[in-house]
Amino acid sequence: MRRVELFELIRKDYEFGLSKREIARKRGVHRRVVRQALASAVPPKRKRPQRTASKLTPGLKAFIDSILESDKSAPRKQRHTARRIWQRCTQERAADVAESTVRNYVRARKRELGLGISAFVPQHHEVGRCAEADFYEAFIDFPWGRERVSVVALRSEFSGAALHVAYPRNNQSALLEGLMLSLEFLGGVFKVLRFDNLSEVVAKILSGGRRLERDRFVAFRSHYLFESSFCTPGVEGAHEKGGIEGEAGRFRRRHLTPVPSFSGYDELNSYLRACCIKDLNRTIETKSAPVAHDYETEREFLRPLPQERFEVAEVSQPTVDQKCRVKVKTNRYSVPAALVGSKVSVRTTPLEVEVSSQGRIVAVHERLHIRNQERLVLDHYLELLASKPGAFPGSLALHQARGRGEFPHAYDQLWTLMRRRFGEAAGTRALIEVLLLHRKHERAVVSGAVECALELGTVDPGTVALIARNLIAEPDKKVASIDVGHLSRYDRPRGDTATYDELLAQAVAR
Repeated sequence: MRRVELFELIRKDYEFGLSKREIARKRGVHRRVVRQALASAVPPKRKRPQRTASKLTPGLKAFIDSILESDKSAPRKQRHTARRIWQRCTQERAADVAESTVRNYVRARKRELGLGISAFVPQHHEVGRCAEADFYEAFIDFPWGRERVSVVALRSEFSGAALHVAYPRNNQSALLEGLMLSLEFLGGVFKVLRFDNLSEVVAKILSGGRRLERDRFVAFRSHYLFESSFCTPGVEGAHEKGGIEGEAGRFRRRHLTPVPSFSGYDELNSYLRACCIKDLNRTIETKSAPVAHDYETEREFLRPLPQERFEVAEVSQPTVDQKCRVKVKTNRYSVPAALVGSKVSVRTTPLEVEVSSQGRIVAVHERLHIRNQERLVLDHYLELLASKPGAFPGSLALHQARGRGEFPHAYDQLWTLMRRRFGEAAGTRALIEVLLLHRKHERAVVSGAVECALELGTVDPGTVALIARNLIAEPDKKVASIDVGHLSRYDRPRGDTATYDELLAQAVAR
């Protein structure tokens, strides 16, 4: 029986003439409860005893303090929230502590930071109508160091489903490719895509709220047949896309805090996609169903995707200069020396630069994102260096190959022995013959052949090529030298030219 119902029965008993003592005996309660019921029909709130000992142990407090301390040097948008700290306490420390306890402790520790509280206006979102797009930044640890990456995110306003795709820089081709992949992930095209006034999309803001949009973006919009909408310029429109702004912050704190490590962008984007799929199972506050439910419902209201993808790569046709390079934006990339002076076709994607000539791909480079840089491949210069061996030691292509680990120390050892054996020019040409083997065999095979040649004490390029072919035919068989001592029976004494000179003298005398 609920307490309010008990109070009702007590009040009726008293109305029928029973004394307080008789009511307490009849209902099995204390006379104090009877007095409370007669004083008010609403039961008083129970007094909760104060907790004598918090489950927030000193060790757990020290762990939370260390997180807050590390956040001082962490990127501003990748710092921990109280919820994220509670999650780490339960996952990493197996702490049996309530989220509210951690939240209260963190709030007290953060109070001195003066963090304000933002206010928002609730919105109604039509199914399949609008999605919000934006760039945001995050820090990622790669083998070459910590790097600031740009992430393209597209989020459905109705379902809350989103896809995040990371790129080295926020350029137009990255934005268009990220949008294309996101529309494919979400299962169709929305009626409206909402943007900030990104320079990759908007060339100029005109009077009356109109925009002069970039040609390639207009072509992209025409390909997918959606409408574009833009926020108010400046601070006034900073929070008009609250969904994607909150999504970027939530995703960065949930999946990119602390700063994660990856071997490259392929692994990073595979991780981001897996996180987006996992987030479909979460339930957004104020909704009763998970994101996946609304995500499946919304797909039926979206426009079907075009049969062909939009060509997000930028295409250009530069001329190869005398140093065997093509200029793309502000950077230069090498191509085979035979193409000097000819025009080639270049496709520039967010991560790669692909060069082709007469319909055949001749070079693929990792895209450079710092201005006025060069990326040279040693293989493109080998024929040229064979005719100019003196330029080989100081060539920039060789320097970059060493920096990328494409010219290991074993190659330098072989080169030294070749120059000692054949001379500077001939020894360099012999090394170039070995480097040309990379066009036939994988890098690991050629490197292994060079190491075997050094063990055998041979510097002949033909021998290195033979060892490489043997490694492919029998990869588990170790190449070893053969004892030819039994062939000594075929040895003959060296000829004496002095006797030949005497014969010549006799012939002249006759």
